Amino acid sequence: MRSIRTLFLAFILFFATPLGLHAAYWMSQDHPSSWATADWSSTHTLPPPGQNPSAMVRVYAARTGRWKGAFATHSWIVLKRRGARSYERWDKVGWGRPLRRNNYAPDARWYGNAPILLREVRGLEAEALIPKIQASIARYAYQSYGDYRIWPGPNSNTFVAAVLADVPELEASLPPTAIGKDFPHDGRWIALTPSRTGFRASLGGYASLTFAWVEGFEISIFGAVVGVDFVHPAVKLPGFGRIGV
Repeated sequence: MRSIRTLFLAFILFFATPLGLHAAYWMSQDHPSSWATADWSSTHTLPPPGQNPSAMVRVYAARTGRWKGAFATHSWIVLKRRGARSYERWDKVGWGRPLRRNNYAPDARWYGNAPILLREVRGLEAEALIPKIQASIARYAYQSYGDYRIWPGPNSNTFVAAVLADVPELEASLPPTAIGKDFPHDGRWIALTPSRTGFRASLGGYASLTFAWVEGFEISIFGAVVGVDFVHPAVKLPGFGRIGV
């Protein structure tokens, strides 16, 4: 009985309380009321592709819209081959055919929220990675009509996590608020993390345990994550995401 009480108190302290506090903060702010009124424009943080001829890979994430933004982010991938005159953006969305190419500007706001750059690779290293990323996108399992489930996945973050797993050289890690990243897209409930620097055990995406150098230590319950980031020292809290360097 005491152990059950301790677990319940730990859940309240580490999961429910941070999530409730961040939800209260989020709902006190002004946000677009609908998809149609949200700002989806470029943040102009990427230079025109013609001004930078080298190859480039970027991984982005941004808070989602309305109430979901209190605890969840959307992630996507941007590519540019050497000498290309345009960027190539890949997202997975929840309507129509879910896997989308260039539906939005590569550095656009998502539901009015400015994106965060998670990883950038340039030059010869990016040139070597782009064919691998494109091959991973082409063989992604969940890209047909109906292959989207907001929770626990497969969703937009599941897609990006699958690409990162296929291309561990990127050494990128999605934020703890990327709900769906721990959905077992390959069917394996116990597997290496996308960076292949540790392990992840997932109960169908409903709960998971991660321990890796790049991804850090994470305990996820129904998508809410508590953990520690080792590479860039920080704590991870539900709703808030990373708090640290």
